[in-house]
Amino acid sequence: MIETKKSLFDNLQNFFGFDNFKGDQEAIITNILAGRDTFVIMPTGGGKSMCYQLPALMSDGTAIVISPLIALMKNQVDQLRAFGGSDSIAHFLNSSLTKADIARVKEDVLGGKTKLLYVAPESLTKQENIDFLRLNHVSFVAVDEAHCISEWGHDFRPEYRKIRQVISNIGENIPIIALTATATPKVQHDIQKNLQMNNATVYKSSFNRTNLFYEVRAKRNVIKEIVKFVKQNAGKSGIIYCLSRKKVEEVAEVLNLNGIRALPYHAGLDAKVRADTQDKFLMEDVEVIVATIAFGMGIDKPDVRYVIHHDVPKSMEGYYQETGRAGRDGGEGVCVSFYSQKDIDKLQKFMKDKPVSEREIGTQILKEVIDYAESSVCRRKQILHYFGESFDESNCSSMCDNCCAPKTFFDAEAHLHKALSLIKHLGEKFDDRYIIDILIGADNPQIRNYGHDILPYFNSGKEDGENLWNSVLRQALLDDFLSKDIDQYGLLRVTEKGAGFIDNPYSIRFLINRVIEAADDDDNEDGPKQGGGALDTQLLQMLKDLRKKIAKQKNLPPFVVFQDPSLEEMCTHYPVSIDELKQISGVGAGKAMKFGAPVIELIKKYVEDNDIDRPVDMVIKSAANKSALKVYIIQNIDRHLNLEDIAASKGLTYEEILREVESIVNSGTKLNLDYYIDEVMDEDKQDEVFDYFKTAEVDSIDNALAELGGDDYTYEEIQLMRIKFMSELGN
Repeated sequence: MIETKKSLFDNLQNFFGFDNFKGDQEAIITNILAGRDTFVIMPTGGGKSMCYQLPALMSDGTAIVISPLIALMKNQVDQLRAFGGSDSIAHFLNSSLTKADIARVKEDVLGGKTKLLYVAPESLTKQENIDFLRLNHVSFVAVDEAHCISEWGHDFRPEYRKIRQVISNIGENIPIIALTATATPKVQHDIQKNLQMNNATVYKSSFNRTNLFYEVRAKRNVIKEIVKFVKQNAGKSGIIYCLSRKKVEEVAEVLNLNGIRALPYHAGLDAKVRADTQDKFLMEDVEVIVATIAFGMGIDKPDVRYVIHHDVPKSMEGYYQETGRAGRDGGEGVCVSFYSQKDIDKLQKFMKDKPVSEREIGTQILKEVIDYAESSVCRRKQILHYFGESFDESNCSSMCDNCCAPKTFFDAEAHLHKALSLIKHLGEKFDDRYIIDILIGADNPQIRNYGHDILPYFNSGKEDGENLWNSVLRQALLDDFLSKDIDQYGLLRVTEKGAGFIDNPYSIRFLINRVIEAADDDDNEDGPKQGGGALDTQLLQMLKDLRKKIAKQKNLPPFVVFQDPSLEEMCTHYPVSIDELKQISGVGAGKAMKFGAPVIELIKKYVEDNDIDRPVDMVIKSAANKSALKVYIIQNIDRHLNLEDIAASKGLTYEEILREVESIVNSGTKLNLDYYIDEVMDEDKQDEVFDYFKTAEVDSIDNALAELGGDDYTYEEIQLMRIKFMSELGN
C-alpha cells in the first residue's frame, strides 16, 4: 500500500506538478486503480477530471472517457498534451474529425500509445467504433457529466442510457467511474441503476461553494442593470447566460456599444468561431462572454469573477452548474440572476407540446427555481437542500442577498400545525399548490370534485394570504418537517419530525417570502429614453443658448444641430465625454463629432461648478435588434432600393420606414435619398420645401404644411424633404 501511495504521489507530481490531492481525489483514484466501480459527485472546480486522468496514465491499456461536449474534449486533450505528454497520449473521437484524423487516432490507440480516448456518446454507439474498441485493452470507462443519464437531470441525453449496453459489448468486467457535478438524490439513484453499478463506492463532496455570493433581482431595466454591473467590475472576466440565441446576440451587441469587450457564444455559430471565442476569453482578449447554457462546459478558466443570468434558469441543476463557473480558483465569485414571471410563463409555454410525463417532470424542476427565487431563506441553504445536503444558514456569513437583507419573521406554530395536519388528513396524496388552494379557498374544480371544499380547513387561511402559505410550506421542506416525493411528481409527505410536531407543537418562527416586483417586458427593451433624475431646467436653457450660437455660426436652424428631446436627455444624464454623448438618443457618432465638443465642455464645467452627482449608468442608446435594422436600412439605401421594398422586406409600413430613416439621420448618419425623392417629387416642390426649412424656427411638419399649403403636399413628402435637409446640412 505504501508503494501504491508513493507511486500515486510520484505520478501526481511528475505529470501534473501538484504536491497534494484535493478532497477525495486520492481515495477515488485508489478505488478505480483497484478495478472497482466508482461514483463521484463533486461540484464544479473540485477536480473531477484528475480522478480519471491520473489512473488512466498509471494503468495498462486505454481509458475511454465519455463526454457530451466537443469543447470539453479538446480542452482536456490539449491540457494533457501540454503537461508534457506526447501528442498521442490523449485523443478524442467525434464528429469534428476528418477521415484522416480518425485513422491516425485509431492507429495510435491500437499501437498502445494512447492512455485516454475521449468519445462522444453518439460516436460510442456506432457499431464500427464498438468493433474497434473491442480490439483494444480498455483499462476502465469514465462517464463524465453522468447526470445526462437521468430524465430528472437538467441536461438529459437519450444516448447516455445506451452506455451500459455498449460497455458490455466492448468487454467483460470493465470498471466504470461515473462523475457529475450536479446530482440530486433522485438523479444519483438513476445513474447507478442505469449503469448497473449499485455496488459502486460513492464519493460525495459538499456542494457548498463558500466563495460564491448569490443574488436574485427583479427583472427591471435588465440591460441597463447588466451594463452598470459590468462597468463597476471593469477588468474582471464574466459570463452572462441567456435562454435564446437572439437575446445572446442582442446583449453582446449592447455591451459593445457601451464600450465593453464582449462576444456572443451559442450553437448557431460556426464551430471555428466558437473555438476562437473560447480562446479569446481564456486569453482575456474579451472581458465578457454572452452565451446560451452550452458555454463554459470544460473551459478551465479559474478566474471568472461573475456569472449573470439575464433570464430565469431552467433548473436548479443548471443554475448550480452555470454559477459554478465563477471563482473556481477560490477567489471572488458573484452570481446574479434576474427573475420575472414572464420568463416563467415562457418556459412553461415551451413545455406545452411535450409528452405528459416529461411535462410533469419539467414543471416540478421549474417550480424549484421559482421557490428558490421567491424565498427569503438563505440561498445557500436552499441550493444545498436541493442536492440533499443540510446547511445551517448562520454559516452563510452574509454571502447571499437574503442573508444580507433585513428579515421579516412571523410566528409560524399555528400555520405549520394546520398545514401538516391537512397534508396528513388528505393521506399525503397532493402537492403544495393543491394544499395552498384548499387553505385560501380557491375556486378549484379538483377540490370540488374531491369534496374538499367542505373540509374545515377550506378557506381557513385566506386572510393570511398565498405568500404566507408558500413561505410555510417552503420552510417546512427546508427544515425537514416535510419531504417531497419526486417519483410521485412532488406529492408532500410528513416526515418523522413533522409527525412529532403535529403531536407536540412548539413555538417556531419562519421568514415571510419577499414579493418579486412586476418586471419589464424586456422583449421590447431599448433601455429608457429618459430617466436618471429630474430635468435640469437651468442647464437646458444654457444648452439651448449654446445650440443657437452653434446654429448661427454654421448658418443652420437650431433643430438641425440637436433636437429638443436630445437636449432634455442631456439634462438628466450630464454626458461629459464624446462616448457618453453618443449614448444620448438622437445624437449618434456623426453629430457627437460634428457639434459635440462645445456641448461637452459646457456640461463638464456646469457639473463641476454645481457639484452634481452624475448618474453612473448612462442610458443604453438602442437595443441590438434595432441597431441591426438600422444597418440593414442604410445598406439598402446605399444600393438605391425603393423605400417601399425595404419596408416590405422587414414587415414595416411606409410610415414606419420613414420614422426609422429619420431616426438614423437625426443621430448623425448621412443618407443620400435623392434617387428616391426624385422619383416621387418634382424638383420645384423639393426646392420650395428645402428653402422653407432653411428659415424655419422649428422642424414641425404640421407647421410646414400650414405654411406651404396642405393641398399641394402630403405629410410624407414634407417628412422626406426634412430627412434630406437634416442629412445634407446637419451631418
